[in-house]
Amino acid sequence: QIQLVESGGGFVQAGGSLRLSCAASGRAASARSAANSAMGWFRQAPGKERDFVAAISWDNDNQYYGDSVKGRFTISRDSANGTLYLRMNNLTPDDTADYYCAAAPRFAISTELHQYDYWGQGTQVTVSS
Repeated sequence: QIQLVESGGGFVQAGGSLRLSCAASGRAASARSAANSAMGWFRQAPGKERDFVAAISWDNDNQYYGDSVKGRFTISRDSANGTLYLRMNNLTPDDTADYYCAAAPRFAISTELHQYDYWGQGTQVTVSS
C-alpha cells in the first residue's frame, strides 16, 4: 500500500515558478514502495478531464512529459525516501489546475491514467495573468 501526499501548490503570476512535492506517508513500507515505483504527475482543470503531465520510471532513468509542459516542467525523485518533485517554470494561466501525484508499481513507466494504482489528494496551482 502506498500513501501519497502532495504539497507546494499555491498562487503565482504568469512567468513564475513553483515546485510541487509528493511524499509517501504512513508506514516505512509505503515510502520504500514509492521509491521503487513508476510515478507521475497529472492535473485536472475545472470542468476538464485529468491529464498526464509527467512521469518518471521506477529506476529514475527515464522521464516523459506531456506536450504542453515539455521544456518548462521537470520531474525528479529522491530515491532515498521516495519523494517525488515537479519543478514548474514559466507558468501560464493554462497551467492552472489541481495537480495529483500517483504511483504505478505494476509498470516500469506510464503515461496512462488508468495504469496508476495509488493517488494523492491533490494540490491546487493557480496562475494569474
